Amino acid sequence: MPSQGQALRVATLLTGLLECLGFAGVLFGWASLVFVFKAEHYFEDLCEQNATLMGNATDQDDCKAQDERFSLIFTLASFMNNFMTFPTGYIFDRFKTTVARLIAILLYTSATLIIAFISADSALLLFLAMPMLTVGGILFLITNLQIGNLFGKHRSTIITLYNGAFDSSSAVFLIVKLLYEQGISLKASFIFLSICSAWHVGRTFLLMPRGHIPYPLPPNYSYGLCCRNSSTREKKKTPASEKLDLQSQEFLSPAEEIPGSGRPEEPHSFRSSALSRRFAWHVVWLSVIQLWHYLFIGTLNSLLTNLASGDKALVSSYTNAFAITQFFGVLCAPWNGMLMDRLKQKYQKEARKTGSSALAAALSSAVPSLALTSLLCLGFALCASVPILPLQYVTFILQVISRSFLYGGNAAFLTLAFPSEHFGKLFGLVMALSAIVSLLQFPIFTLIKGPLQNDPFYVNVMLVLVTLLTFVHPFLLYRECRQKGRSPAST
Repeated sequence: MPSQGQALRVATLLTGLLECLGFAGVLFGWASLVFVFKAEHYFEDLCEQNATLMGNATDQDDCKAQDERFSLIFTLASFMNNFMTFPTGYIFDRFKTTVARLIAILLYTSATLIIAFISADSALLLFLAMPMLTVGGILFLITNLQIGNLFGKHRSTIITLYNGAFDSSSAVFLIVKLLYEQGISLKASFIFLSICSAWHVGRTFLLMPRGHIPYPLPPNYSYGLCCRNSSTREKKKTPASEKLDLQSQEFLSPAEEIPGSGRPEEPHSFRSSALSRRFAWHVVWLSVIQLWHYLFIGTLNSLLTNLASGDKALVSSYTNAFAITQFFGVLCAPWNGMLMDRLKQKYQKEARKTGSSALAAALSSAVPSLALTSLLCLGFALCASVPILPLQYVTFILQVISRSFLYGGNAAFLTLAFPSEHFGKLFGLVMALSAIVSLLQFPIFTLIKGPLQNDPFYVNVMLVLVTLLTFVHPFLLYRECRQKGRSPAST
């Protein structure tokens, strides 16, 4: 590979990592931003004012209506983060990289400008801005995932690294909070984020292809502004590969990796895949774990305020600690991928020797990942349910590791367990269904704030019991692998 082409690809890789780290998943730093919004008196008019005009109305330890409004905004934005995965993926597949990125830049810039110029009087515009921000961020991630195709055998590592950077970008709102405490206004911070759109535009035309980066990469592949014929080269891909979501290529199918082994026992229609027991339990697994994460992030400010008895300095300190731990998601994300890669190689070698089912060998590598993710979520849920403030440091650590395992494991399982031609549709479907379940976070929050009078004990016990259901998924998958493993692979 010419050194100039290598330099271009490394520049694309590093700038893509920076883009995901700085912009793609900032929504999940919501707790830090809520702290700033409260300091700016957003939705404070909803609070019951018991103080006179001489008093400071913000000294109230808790304001149910204000917290509910912030929770509702996060619920809507996090719902859009999942639900819009399918249409944004379609936009990327249909209109390709340049168009998808320009839409992302438009949404992201509009959102940051709205947040920059609103005030407490116009805070309702957050219902528009935060969903736009998260949809723009998802498009940034989707268009960057294909960069892994440029690096061959390191492709899976790069894709998981980018997903980790998406998780870690929640630390951006921590930086906004720290700057705010040093006298830098919220307006100035978000205007700076808006100005960064010039960098996104430049990267779109200079360091990204107009179409898609193919996989496997053809010889002498080139892209970028200087390459006039890149789009024609990209058209050499097969129709089947055009339909695949880039995340589906993170793991090769068992039939590709074990010569002579097919998948005759697998249903090939989308309907039969979507209605299978395996897919149904995967939806339950993802939805329950994701609900815990969204509920925890969306209500963290209120939780810390209660545990700290309204001490704003303590709330600020723990909010910072949470945001800092989120930054380490970029380091945790590749662990799951490496675990599955190692196990997959091991089981496939055994399958070659014994002549057992190739599908069972591939699915077996997903069982430990699914079970470990469930175990991490259970530990996180138990710690979050204990009303001891210092214990929340452990909660933060378990939360970030569990979340970094969740989404990589989700994509990997779908590519291993179902026909690759249906991955895009199944991935969009599972994310959309889990998004609907995530809407429960708002009524749960309302229940805690209302009838339960700020005591989440019974809700937490119920959710912990529901979390135990997630272990059914890896158990059933393990039993299925055992059954398939006893049967010789068909050719």
